[in-house]
Amino acid sequence: MSKDDIFKKVAATMVEALNVDEDQVTMTSTLQGDLGAESIDFLDIVFRLEREFGIKIPRNELFPESIFQGDPDFVKDGKVTPKGLSELKEKMPYADFSTFEKNPTIETISDLFTVELIVRYLEGKIAKAA
Repeated sequence: MSKDDIFKKVAATMVEALNVDEDQVTMTSTLQGDLGAESIDFLDIVFRLEREFGIKIPRNELFPESIFQGDPDFVKDGKVTPKGLSELKEKMPYADFSTFEKNPTIETISDLFTVELIVRYLEGKIAKAA
């Protein structure tokens, strides 16, 4: 399955799950900021993706739940520490950290969760399953 095919299915899933217009869903759309997703929507998105792609997505794998949980080694003064960034990269190897690394604040962490992140994650899952 090509990246474009995966994107089309992910976009359709976002339209259904988040009740947004098709033209709002681009590779760079952030789930929360651009598409208005709330935490409860992430579970629905996972279920829909599992059904659409015929795969199992383990809990916390695509959307790690608060991996920091107030750990001072990972977050200090509202910023993600180098150790925290390393942990994020380990938990989310499919994410693009290039922009986040320039200003790694807790407030901007949700910007990591883009449509492209989901597409990359699914590319990896599908490749492993093949």
